[in-house]
Amino acid sequence: MDIYEIIEHRKSVRHYKPDEIEKEKLERVMNAARLAPSGSNRQPWRFILVRDPATKAKLVPLCWRQKFIAEAPLVIVACALPSEGSVGGAISTSVVDTSIAVTQLMLAATHEGLGTCWIGAFEAEPVKKLLSIPADVAVAAIVPLGYPVDNSRAAKSRKSFAEIICEESYKQ
Repeated sequence: MDIYEIIEHRKSVRHYKPDEIEKEKLERVMNAARLAPSGSNRQPWRFILVRDPATKAKLVPLCWRQKFIAEAPLVIVACALPSEGSVGGAISTSVVDTSIAVTQLMLAATHEGLGTCWIGAFEAEPVKKLLSIPADVAVAAIVPLGYPVDNSRAAKSRKSFAEIICEESYKQ
């Protein structure tokens, strides 16, 4: 698949097979995150790979009871390090930089035949406590990773160009 096919075929997966992810595939996916651009090349991220079934089960109630999180053989918790981010405007760019890395991870997973789902609905403080994440580190995303039960590629509904693109200045 070329990059445009990968972008078109990526979808949010909410049902996973229990099959383990091959080491080589996981390394390629994580390398895609590692190679992501970041402000001043600071790479202000850490990724926690959660495989333990008990820990994954504890994440479910902290992620608005999205049970499929525990189905995936691996859950990646993407952490942004504000102290390591560059300053854009008046804030650290660490969450944006980490989000770019997660996006590259998800696109690489699609290329590898794996499924992901960006989980943004979670209780940050309990997740941080569960995974021993320091107070000054932000949880940017939680991403289950595994082989989809259904690998069909349904068309995604998207807004038209006219709804999202403005020329020269912002327009409603």
